[in-house]
Amino acid sequence: MAKSDPTTTNATTDAPAKESVFQRLYTGTGAFDIVGHRKRWFVFFGALILACIATMGIRGFNLGIEFEGGTQIQLPAAGAEGPITTDEASDAFADAMGTNPAEAQQVGTGESATIQLRSETLEPNEVQQVKQALFEQLQPVDASGQPSQQVISDSRVSATWGGEISRQALIALAVFLVLVAVFLILYFETWMAVSALIALLHDVVVTAGVYALVGFEVTPATAIGLLTILGYSLYDTVVVFDKVKENTRGILNLTRRTYAEAANLALNQTLMRSINTSVIALLPVLGLLVIGYLLLGSGTLQDLALVLLTGMLAGTLSSVCLATPLLVAFKMREPKYRKQAEKVRARRENQARKLGAENGSALADDDFNPADDEQLAAELRREKAYAAAASVPARHPKSTQQRSAARPTGKRKR
Repeated sequence: MAKSDPTTTNATTDAPAKESVFQRLYTGTGAFDIVGHRKRWFVFFGALILACIATMGIRGFNLGIEFEGGTQIQLPAAGAEGPITTDEASDAFADAMGTNPAEAQQVGTGESATIQLRSETLEPNEVQQVKQALFEQLQPVDASGQPSQQVISDSRVSATWGGEISRQALIALAVFLVLVAVFLILYFETWMAVSALIALLHDVVVTAGVYALVGFEVTPATAIGLLTILGYSLYDTVVVFDKVKENTRGILNLTRRTYAEAANLALNQTLMRSINTSVIALLPVLGLLVIGYLLLGSGTLQDLALVLLTGMLAGTLSSVCLATPLLVAFKMREPKYRKQAEKVRARRENQARKLGAENGSALADDDFNPADDEQLAAELRREKAYAAAASVPARHPKSTQQRSAARPTGKRKR
């Protein structure tokens, strides 16, 4: 008899061979053995985290003016002789100061478009010198279309302001993690909370590593996006863990599946939901990135979209391939779950011998005949009872008025 996945619960043993990948995704029958290959996933995620940490240590972060401090000069993108480009503004800045600005970008489109120049902190006389050079070379115009130096504005940001933002973000992150840990421990259990927080830490490290690798500028919008992806990552993980909790209810008293197999089945049952949710969430983020960067040229929208895109991808991958495998690894270290797995293995070997299977290969659950195994039949009934208790709402007693109406009066008919 052909071997089959013991976590698969199809009507026939050859059903998985006939189903396509998309059919298996939608049916969620446990055909994808994610938990069974957890050691490979641990090696992959460990290498990814080490690479991100190394990148952050070697390349560092491209901190924005809000964190490092500096001077920002802004002028309209419309000049007396035509539109003003960022290259022209950078050249005028370099003529005045001898060095190029740290950043030059166009924000907005059409008549409302502006050019922003960022540099290290400039003295008041240096700022006036740059403004004079920009006006003489570019001739920016005001709302009436006349050249005016008054439309060139400047602002100075202190590095202490960026430090305050960083401190408040770290406090918010610490409070968030504490509240999440308490909730997960109370609603689920300790190992689920630990696994979810490790997956969450992975998402933060990977997102930070990508920023360090490609040199994206770290701005307050980046911090806002980072806090946003924390909730998204936990949302997907909690959905999977809730299904794991349902599938493993009372599993220590059963020998049909091991904890790892039940958790893997839960992953398969929620896998399509995770993919659909991620795709739907990423579409507006991609739209935000395209509109903010290609059309509007807005640095704030660009930074927010980039951190959301990176964090959502990392969060989806970790919630499916890291959180649940970690949970299984922690659980299988406990003697009671190892003992239950031995019972499952022994029952399958015994059943295989009864059916004359070669090499003691384990059979699929649907190949077992409950009539030949009274213990299995009893466990199947208990699993159905657990499922019914989890899905069927409790019945409410009839109201007092209904009971009194149905109660006999005690009077005899004449």
